[in-house]
Amino acid sequence: MKIVFASRCQQGLRDENQDRTGAEIDENKACFLVCDGVAGLPGGERAAQLVRDTLLAELHEQTRLTPANTHAAIERCRAVLHQAQRMDPAYARMSTTLAALFIDRSQQRAWWAHAGDSRVYHFRHGTLFEVTRDHSLAQQLKDAGYENTGINSNLLYNALGAEPARPVTFSAELMLEDGDAFLVCTDGFWLNLTTKEMEQALRMVNACEEWLALMEKAVSSNVKKDNLSALSVWVGEPQDATLLYSAADSARFLPPRY
Repeated sequence: MKIVFASRCQQGLRDENQDRTGAEIDENKACFLVCDGVAGLPGGERAAQLVRDTLLAELHEQTRLTPANTHAAIERCRAVLHQAQRMDPAYARMSTTLAALFIDRSQQRAWWAHAGDSRVYHFRHGTLFEVTRDHSLAQQLKDAGYENTGINSNLLYNALGAEPARPVTFSAELMLEDGDAFLVCTDGFWLNLTTKEMEQALRMVNACEEWLALMEKAVSSNVKKDNLSALSVWVGEPQDATLLYSAADSARFLPPRY
């Protein structure tokens, strides 16, 4: 099954860019990830770099991906990060978010994992199918029915390297379909973009790179306080699937012909 992707990582108004993106893809497997160093503590960019590099190196050695070996690879990232914390007291509390999409190309299956508020979005037939739930106080309050609390969305209760250590959240396995599209991004990207805007952009383009560029343009119309990092991933031909289903949906609302 054909897979194409595009990647962006640009600095906003922050003093440094603690975001990292990465990809590992061959004929049997694929992984697309973002890491965002947790601000407010020294070493966020170092934590993000360590996790990205370790995860990609671990997956490179695998013939194919499974939920078990991707889980083991992430735990290896945690161990490497903890070792680095112990070796340098100045970075004893460095931590990072993670969002990673995994694909077994031979079995045409996908799953994803995340810690923190970096996200994985899955679109099918041009509309949102599923999205990760942030490990943040803002998400907990939203789940409890509180809206517009003004709570800082950066208040996280889970990140790699943070204490107490919490499990990374894994999705169930998903059987891929031609036309599936994914967005893997940091909070600096999704905070400035609604789901409807993502869907609308997907319906307006003919290439994966164009989809990401159009979303990036919409994000950039706002003040870019945070760093913007994202990967867009297309499986098969999303533009054809979107057009097909959009045409079918439109036909349902047309008046009958006599």
